[in-house]
Amino acid sequence: MAPKKKNISIGVNSFFLIFGILFPLVIQGQIVTSGKITFERRTNLLKKYDDPRMAKRIPKDKKIKKENFVLSFNEEKSSFKPIIEDVKSDWTEWLTSKNTYYQDLKKKEQVIMLAFIGKEIPIKDSLPVRKWKITNKKRTIGGYECRRAIYEKNDSTRIYAWFSTDISPSVGPEGFCGLPGTILGIATEDGGIVYFAKEIKATKIKKEEFNFDFEKKKVYSLSEFKNKIEKEYANSKWGKNLYNDLFRWL
Repeated sequence: MAPKKKNISIGVNSFFLIFGILFPLVIQGQIVTSGKITFERRTNLLKKYDDPRMAKRIPKDKKIKKENFVLSFNEEKSSFKPIIEDVKSDWTEWLTSKNTYYQDLKKKEQVIMLAFIGKEIPIKDSLPVRKWKITNKKRTIGGYECRRAIYEKNDSTRIYAWFSTDISPSVGPEGFCGLPGTILGIATEDGGIVYFAKEIKATKIKKEEFNFDFEKKKVYSLSEFKNKIEKEYANSKWGKNLYNDLFRWL
């Protein structure tokens, strides 16, 4: 009987060894419905500001500006927030915007805390509806296979997005949504502004992540704020550039 007991022991040990190897693969293969994604944004300041005078003022080592954001999400809500670095800043900090987005996927609503000339302007509106063209091109981002989609905003603006159906909520950086999965990469056609996920973590999200406070500020709809900016700023070259920059993603 002793040899039989030994064989049973070996069988059990082998089972746990195989289970230990395969179990992480099973978890990895599951569809992610809740988590946090850290994005790095790279902005080519020379492409964003094509004014030669501005180009001369931007130091060569500041040409590509890197900033981090975090997207928290579950099946019903999401928040997209800038990560404020505790480092010494310089005047180039004002050359890029750091907007915060809150989205309610169930109600199809969003709130944008728009960074505007040193202030936060609350904008509350419905989720944007975009006509995406999904292509067969694929790439891997953060270990997830993604497909490329294209959004033609107008004749001169085209946005590329890479999304993964293995992360199911229809969310992404800068409030982008409307694809059958989470956007892990997004870029303007000229590559002037690029977002890519650099850390993806499947985890439960606390409700507090989706809380926001208007602090008794005036709340605009998107069309109201557009009309305000057009009226006050769009008659000058500086104003037109401001308008185009503000509504690049909206």
